[in-house]
Amino acid sequence: MLVGFVVLYLLASIGIGLYAATRVHSARDFAVAGRSLPLYVVVATVFATWFGSETVLGIPARFLEGGLGAVVEDPFGSSACLVLVGLFFAARLYKMDLLTIGDFYRRRYGPTVEVITSLVIVVSYLGWVSAQMVALGLVFNVLSAGAMSMQAGILLGASIVVLYTMFGGMFSVAWTDFMQMVLIVLGLLYIAWDVGAEAGGVAAVLAHAREAGKLRLLPAPALRDVLWFLGAAVTMMLGSIPQQDVFQRVTSARTSKVAAWGAVIGGVSYFFFAFVPLFLAYAASLLDPEMVREHLHKDAQHILPNLILGHTPLLAQIAFFGALLSAIMSTASGTLLAPSVTFTENVLRRFLAKDLSDRRLLWTMRAVVAGFAVLVTLFALESDASIYEMVGNAYKVTLAGAFVPLVFGLYWKRATTAGALLSVLFGLGTWVALEVLAPKGLVPPQLAGLLVAIAWMVVGSLATWRPPEAA
Repeated sequence: MLVGFVVLYLLASIGIGLYAATRVHSARDFAVAGRSLPLYVVVATVFATWFGSETVLGIPARFLEGGLGAVVEDPFGSSACLVLVGLFFAARLYKMDLLTIGDFYRRRYGPTVEVITSLVIVVSYLGWVSAQMVALGLVFNVLSAGAMSMQAGILLGASIVVLYTMFGGMFSVAWTDFMQMVLIVLGLLYIAWDVGAEAGGVAAVLAHAREAGKLRLLPAPALRDVLWFLGAAVTMMLGSIPQQDVFQRVTSARTSKVAAWGAVIGGVSYFFFAFVPLFLAYAASLLDPEMVREHLHKDAQHILPNLILGHTPLLAQIAFFGALLSAIMSTASGTLLAPSVTFTENVLRRFLAKDLSDRRLLWTMRAVVAGFAVLVTLFALESDASIYEMVGNAYKVTLAGAFVPLVFGLYWKRATTAGALLSVLFGLGTWVALEVLAPKGLVPPQLAGLLVAIAWMVVGSLATWRPPEAA
C-alpha cells in the first residue's frame, strides 16, 4: 500500500509538471516562467531551493555525527544566503531584466568573463544535482526493501524528473515546488508530532541532545577551528549566491518587491523548518539506539527512512516518503534546469547561429536539459560521496570563482573586466592548488580562494580603471 501511494504521488507530480508545461511558449517562459509568479509561489520555490535530499537525509546524518557545529554550511549558511539574496541582490538583478545570471557578467564585464563564470557555475551543479539522484535511488531502494537496487532507483528517479523539467522548465519547477512544499510542511510536522510523542516529547529530546553536546554550534577557540568554521559557513552563505537556480527563482517573480520578499521569507522559513529532520534524527537515537549505531558505521543517511518504517504507522510512512520525495524532486528539477539554461544561453549560444529564433533556442534548452541529466546520472552512479558532501562541495567552486565579480560588479563602480578576470583565475587557482596540496591545512581551500579573489579584484580594478570622461 505504501508503494502504491508513492506511485500515485509520482504520477501526480508528473501530471502537474506537464500541465504547467502548456504555459511555455518561449525561451523566457522556459527559463524564468515569464516573470509572472505571485509571492506565495516564489516563497514556495525559494524554500524548495534548499529543502532537498541534504535537508532530510544529509544534514540529520551529519548532525548525529558531529552536532550543530558540523552543519554550519546547511541550514545556517544556506538560509542566510537566501536572506542576503533578498536584501541585497534580488531587486537589483530583477530590474536588469536578465535571462540568466551569466547575462550579468556579460553586461558588466564582457563575453570572456561571461563564458568563464558561466562554466564555473555549470560545473558547480554536477555534484549538487547528482546528490538528488543518489537520494532518489536511496528512497526507491528502501521502499522496495532492496528489491530495486540503488542504481536502478537513480535511473528511475532521473527519468521522472527530466520528463517534466525538460518540457515545462521554470513553470513546471515552480508549480510542482508549490505542491511539494505543502506536502513537505504538513508531512514532516505530522511525523515530528508522532515520533516526538513516542520519544517522550520535544523537551525530553532537546534535553538529551543538549546533555550529549549536540547543540554546541561555535568552534573551540583555536585558530584552525575558527578558520574552518568560517570556511564552512561562507561556502553556502556566499558561494550559492551566484547560482542560476537562486537567480531564476527571484527573477521569475511578478515584481522586484515580490522577488526580494519571496527570497527573505523563503530563507527564514527554510531555516526554521530544516530543524525538523534534525529533531527526528535525534529522536531516532532514543527510540532505536541499536539501529542508529549500526547505520552510523555503515551509512547514516538510512537512519530516518528506517526509523519511519520501523516505528510509525502507515499514515506517517506515507507522509514521510511523500515529503521526502517532494523535497528531492523539487530540488532536483530546479538544479537540473539552472545549469542547462546557463550553458545554452551563455556558452553554447556563442557557437550557434547569431539569428537563432526563440523557438530554436527553447528546444536547444530542452535538449541540453536532457544531456545534462544523462551526465549527472552517470556521475551519481559512480560517486561514493555522501549527499551532504556532494552538496557542500558544489559551492566551493562558485565561492572562489563567481561570487566576488558579482558583488563588486553590483556595488563597486570601479570594478573592471581585468579585475574580474584576475579575481576568477587567481581565486579558482588558489582553491584548486590548496585542494591538491593542503586540503586539510590551516586555512580551508575555499576560504583562501575567496580572499585571494577579493584581493585580485581590488588590485586589478584599481590598476586598470579609468574615469568615464577619460575613456
